Amino acid sequence: MTRRLGGAPLWTGLWLILLAATLTTRPLLPIDETRYLSVAWEMWLEGEILVPQLNGQAYSHKPPLLFWLIQLGWWAFGVDHWWPRLVAPLFGLACLFTTAALARRLWPGGSDIASLAPLILLGSLLWTIFTTLTMFDTLVAFFTLLGLLGMVMAWRGSPARGWALLGLAIGLGVLAKGPVILVYALPPALLAPWWARDPRPVSWPAWYGGLAAALLLGTAIALAWAIPAAAAGGAAYGESILWGQTTGRLVGSFAHGRPLWWYVPLLPVLLYPWLLWPPLWRSAFRRSAFRQRRPADTGLRFCLAWILPAFVLLSLFSGKQVHYFLPILPGIALALASLTALKPETGESGTGESGTGRGWDRLPVALVCVLLGITFLAGLPLAEMVPRLARNLPPWSHDIGPGLGLSLLACGVVVGAMTRRRLATPWSPRTSATTLALLSVTMVVLGHLLGMKAPAGAYDLEPLAARLADFERSGRAVAHLGQYHGQYQFLGRLERPLQVISKAQVRAWFADYPEGRLVAYHRLPLDWEKQGPLYRQGYREKAVAIWDRQAVLANPGLFP
Repeated sequence: MTRRLGGAPLWTGLWLILLAATLTTRPLLPIDETRYLSVAWEMWLEGEILVPQLNGQAYSHKPPLLFWLIQLGWWAFGVDHWWPRLVAPLFGLACLFTTAALARRLWPGGSDIASLAPLILLGSLLWTIFTTLTMFDTLVAFFTLLGLLGMVMAWRGSPARGWALLGLAIGLGVLAKGPVILVYALPPALLAPWWARDPRPVSWPAWYGGLAAALLLGTAIALAWAIPAAAAGGAAYGESILWGQTTGRLVGSFAHGRPLWWYVPLLPVLLYPWLLWPPLWRSAFRRSAFRQRRPADTGLRFCLAWILPAFVLLSLFSGKQVHYFLPILPGIALALASLTALKPETGESGTGESGTGRGWDRLPVALVCVLLGITFLAGLPLAEMVPRLARNLPPWSHDIGPGLGLSLLACGVVVGAMTRRRLATPWSPRTSATTLALLSVTMVVLGHLLGMKAPAGAYDLEPLAARLADFERSGRAVAHLGQYHGQYQFLGRLERPLQVISKAQVRAWFADYPEGRLVAYHRLPLDWEKQGPLYRQGYREKAVAIWDRQAVLANPGLFP
């Protein structure tokens, strides 16, 4: 049982520590986390199942699976903010176990890979940060893994179960975030003649027939929601969920259109710390030396058929965000684990470097940790002394105390100072990977415990949402100046939409609602005592304030 579980107790323990530290120190982050919880909240209020709602309108930007899961927890446990914040992280934990399961299928004798790959995944700083956020990409990553597991099952001799699992994963992936699931799950199936060479011959007509059946099953699952939702939500909503989001991501820029090469310079960050991991490069070099003596690694080819086409397609899409990379990271973790855990001479399971490593394997990553500590200790104070740099820093940066920098510096020094003589066991790549995973988790935990207090005031909107809830209970109308992302609906448990108005409509709105309240955002420094809002607080790089009619009329410069 211990061998089968591999490192499950270790990575589960690290996940629990990470989750506890982040969720107890970090508020719900606007605009994404607050918006998604507000959608689930409005659906809950209205008893709505088919059509997601935001501020009283149909919300077509995302399918409903995450919102359904949040409502399911509320039905079971009551409405709170803890369950919604656990849904996506639980999928992140499931990804670790599914990554290990996929490793066992790709490398049947590779127990080292099955225990190493989840550690590499959890230790990837991008995954460590985003796995505790309420976002859709962790769900997509899990359904990608589930579908690819089914694909490998079909290849290994269980086609009915395998293609059914792939079809289920595609359908649920579409319900999680739309057809983007195909970007990650479809290329390995299409490229099977390149990687599926062993252990058995494949009938390619049967293979692609099974793939077609899986796609039909996935489409049927998605349409089982989309068709009745389109009918219930109206023509505009139906057009958007059936066509708008898919075609828009291909030809339009959306809110965050970026150039073709945008991901390339970010690769060192996206793949930190593993690009700085010497065992990886030594193993890759040794494998290249033996490339004429051993057969191609089918599992590695499978991972490349997953990683490379998805990376190219994501680069081609106009909308790019770093978290779109999350469903690729398990494939990278599996590839890196295979490179370091298979003997290059034979391709068999075992440490790629004969069970030993070198004492300086952790130095490059330790050095980065030291540099980060120095940056927080000295870099921020120096930047604040330069007017041009200070203007680009968030207003809360000067509140970051020395504790975070000192802790990161200490972590880097401790890891860098470790020598093999002080270790109870030989310094193997697995030991090295465990150390780096621990370091990544420690960095994120320290960042939250020691560095979150400063920005929390600029991201915690609960105090303002509580004021809006008081206004709603007293019967006052509330307007929002400019685009509204629903960031106060769930936090304040608001039961009525905010009225969204433009600056030109402010005075006319107050004429209709003289006892109303206005939520507005301001970039320029203001003399708050003189201008007299009812309430104000920091909001990201700006400030947000609540105004009444008297204060609005007294500030014609702000509200002409």
